Amino acid sequence: MKGLGELEAQVMEILWSAESALAVRQVLDALPQDRNRAYTTVMTVLDNLHRKDFVHRERVGRAWHYRPATSRDAHVAGLMSEALDTGGDRTAALVHFVEQLPPEEAAELRALLDRSRE
Repeated sequence: MKGLGELEAQVMEILWSAESALAVRQVLDALPQDRNRAYTTVMTVLDNLHRKDFVHRERVGRAWHYRPATSRDAHVAGLMSEALDTGGDRTAALVHFVEQLPPEEAAELRALLDRSRE
């Protein structure tokens, strides 16, 4: 799993927040208006995300409509797993991660681990 560029990340956030697949124009209109982006730029970004398997697309009439291939949570979990794989000692990295968690998140993690053992 590769990381996302700035515009790719913005596009994915829009798709993850949408209730259904979106056309290029809908994604373009939802992007922040701080930059003057061309329709073709957004179309290229969506095509690249499709080639990278971040999005699925379906033809609706003459236009492609795009939806995320995985949830935001699954994407983040994949990034975390990939980060753990880059270190030499997965367990040591996990220990450091858990030590940095706020107490309420550590308790939540503990409860999730307990439930997964049932």
